[in-house]
Amino acid sequence: MAKGSSGRIVIEVDPCLKKKIYAKLALEGKNLKQWFVEQAEGYVLEPHEKDKRSE
Repeated sequence: MAKGSSGRIVIEVDPCLKKKIYAKLALEGKNLKQWFVEQAEGYVLEPHEKDKRSE
């Protein structure tokens, strides 16, 4: 998979999964970008950095 220098991330997922993701995000009042950034930040942050974010 190509890795460009822009800030874009493009992935292909099953259309059924995509529909379920968007439905759940709508219920939570979020969009895909908000959800992804939250998940990605939680994934890459060190444990001590996560503690600082919750303060």
